[in-house]
Formats: sequence, structure tokens, C-alpha cells
Amino acid sequence: MSSLRRLFSALAISACVLSGVPSISLANGLPGFTLWGPVSRENQLPFRLDFGGRTNGWDRYRLRIPSKQMKLAVAQFSISYPNYFEGVFDPKEIEVRVRGKSVPLEEVNWDRENRVIQIFPREPVPAGNTVELVLSNVKNPTFGGMFLFNCQIQTPGDVPLLRYIGTWILSID
Repeated sequence: MSSLRRLFSALAISACVLSGVPSISLANGLPGFTLWGPVSRENQLPFRLDFGGRTNGWDRYRLRIPSKQMKLAVAQFSISYPNYFEGVFDPKEIEVRVRGKSVPLEEVNWDRENRVIQIFPREPVPAGNTVELVLSNVKNPTFGGMFLFNCQIQTPGDVPLLRYIGTWILSID
């Protein structure tokens, strides 16, 4: 009976010690559960910040567009961000990946004044594919916060109007 009591005591102490040890968090991975907020759940896009989303640090943003939201072929991706995001992007280090493979790009424009990144693939990205927009060499802003990055697309041969696809809700600590 006393050995059973010792075993339970050891387990209880172990549980207390282990729960007190901080664990590595993937808080800046994919979006979590949102009860209310500026973007409805069906419009939230998944993302990953490879280097933790630390203020004033360098990072790589992996902005994903699920296949269910890629209903049309894409001739242009347009990423807009808020005026209070004071990070820095490297247009030479932006790529588009489809099925894990990099797609050749015609051009990437970063319009700092209008806070938009325009990405033009050489060939239209086919509908129905999961797409990952990879922004490498990003200098995170000095001050953290929640930043809404909106994704719009232009389809090939279409009237030159951008169509809203969804929003990435990035959190920089």
C-alpha cells in the first residue's frame, strides 16, 4: 500500500514539474480558433512564420491559399497590408509554390506607398491547387501587433479587377 502511495506521489510531483516547464509554442503557425474578430472564419487563410514572428527580427512568411479557395486560375497575386505595418520586404526573395515546387515569376512589385505586393507568375497558376506565397528576408516591424494581410487575385484574360480570396491574420510579438 505504501509503495502505491509513493508511486502516485511521484507521478503527481512529476506532473507538476513537467507542467511548469515552458514548452515551445507554434503560436505563429496556422491560425487558431477565432470566436469573433475582423475576419470571418471562412475568409481566414493559413500561414506560418518560420522564425517566430519576433519584433525587429528577420523572418520568412509562408502565406498559404488552400485549394478550395483557388476556384479560378491566377495571373496575379496581390497582397495588401495595413499602414501601421512597418516591416520591410525583399521582392527578390518572394516565390510562389504550387505542390511544393517553385513557379517561375515574371515580376514582383513592392509598392511601399500603397502598401501592396504584386506577384505576376510567368504562366497562370491553375485553379484547384494549394498555393504557398513565400516571402523570405522579411524584416519584422519594430512594434508588434496583429496585422491583416489581404489576398486578392486577378484571373487571366479577365477584366482587370482584383477578386478577394481571403485574409492572413499575422501576429508579431
